[in-house]
Amino acid sequence: MAHIVLTGGAGFLGSHMCDRLLAENHTVTVVDNLSTGRPVNLEHLAGESRFTLIQQDACAPLEVDGPVDYVMHLASPASPPDFARIPFECLRAGSFATHNMLEFALNRGARFLLASTSEIYGDPPAEFHPQTEAYAGNVSPIGRRSVYDEAKRYAETVTMTYQRECGLETRIVRIFNTYGPRMRPDDGRVVTNFICQALRGEPLTLYGEGKQTRSFCYVTDLVDGIYRLLLSDEPEPVNIGNPFEFTVRTLAEKILELTGGASELVTVPLPFEDDPKQRKPDISKARHVLGWEPKVSIDEGLGYTIDYLRDQILQTQ
Repeated sequence: MAHIVLTGGAGFLGSHMCDRLLAENHTVTVVDNLSTGRPVNLEHLAGESRFTLIQQDACAPLEVDGPVDYVMHLASPASPPDFARIPFECLRAGSFATHNMLEFALNRGARFLLASTSEIYGDPPAEFHPQTEAYAGNVSPIGRRSVYDEAKRYAETVTMTYQRECGLETRIVRIFNTYGPRMRPDDGRVVTNFICQALRGEPLTLYGEGKQTRSFCYVTDLVDGIYRLLLSDEPEPVNIGNPFEFTVRTLAEKILELTGGASELVTVPLPFEDDPKQRKPDISKARHVLGWEPKVSIDEGLGYTIDYLRDQILQTQ
């Protein structure tokens, strides 16, 4: 089986990726500085002989013993409050850290996978909805979100350059909105915001009027798509996400229904002027190339997430 080096493995997505890789009998070395990742996400792997955690920044020189078959660069702050709280970390994760891990993969003869994002599409106009991999995006290079959006766009550019100029085998996954257990209750994303507010009996805050549309993919579905891409022969970006689209207001109402909450919905100004108005993946390529599509329904996935966040809230009381 393979040895896989994975940056950001203590994060929400990264920790689930570790579980899948270990379940496939691979050996996993995680690199994480724990700036947004949480050790608790990896506690269940303590004592696992095929798992190692190296606590360091992905920008720093990396020493790993033995052959390395794959490098998965998932490290990056990814929630909107992080863009304002630690903007330079967002920029470094997409630039210096991507360079560093690409060089590491090249030197070790390993295949490299970049976790990119649907945010590289920015705020697409109606004629580019849903978003295909061919859409070049409508992104502000100077907005508050740009520290994440443009860092990921740069990361894609440098990854493809290593592929073309250095012959490095690379894969790029464009991740759409994802949710599930191990999300930080305070991460500021819409799913965690609504669930925690509903469980605490607080008003649910809708940014704008809640008319923005999103498509939410449950984390195990996303991990399955990424794993298939890692092992595939597809050298160009692939969208992985759930094409079931609905408004943020509908999400709030569904969470109230599932939690049995009676909170009111209140509107507040948008936190970023360039907040996308709509977001939906075209997953035709993933279906054709990877044989992948999501399986977990929104009600089922939200149920698992509500149970997890309820336990997290109870532990802090």
